[in-house]
Amino acid sequence: MSIKLTFCLHRLPHLTRARFQDYWFNSHGPLVRSHAAALGINRYVQSHAVETPFDSGLRASRQAPEPFDGIAELWWADEAAYERSMREPAARAAGKILLADEKTFIDLPRSPIWVNRERPVVD
Repeated sequence: MSIKLTFCLHRLPHLTRARFQDYWFNSHGPLVRSHAAALGINRYVQSHAVETPFDSGLRASRQAPEPFDGIAELWWADEAAYERSMREPAARAAGKILLADEKTFIDLPRSPIWVNRERPVVD
């Protein structure tokens, strides 16, 4: 069963959402792609937040906090593949490169990250 890392992103304060999302997709995305093999990642998806007329009502009805600017999801074949990506020197080096880039556009202390398994309810 595959395992997934979910990273809910807030942009750094000096960036507009448009600038953040452009950099994330056009610069960071290709950087992740270039290191995917070393990291053992078999899927990477970016979900970019969009604004709709219903946003404030949805948040108010649930007493929800401010929205994220996007969500990154990365998949590995299984837990063993994920654990290898945390130990192997090439994967660790790739992780350092990605983290250095993330620091240039993501407000890391405000951006939750965790490992999880999907459990489809409607598929």
